Amino acid sequence: MNDLQKDILISAVFITGLVGFISGEFIISSTLFASAAIASNVKMNRKQIKSGQF
Repeated sequence: MNDLQKDILISAVFITGLVGFISGEFIISSTLFASAAIASNVKMNRKQIKSGQF
């Protein structure tokens, strides 16, 4: 998966979590928000390690 596909996937998970939160599905939306945050942080940490900034 390239970076664009990962960004689109993380954004889709975040937006799905937002829609779930608005509709009242708090447990599902919390899980989706958490997975989007973790995936984003893992992606950023990998970029820093590869570039030698970490």
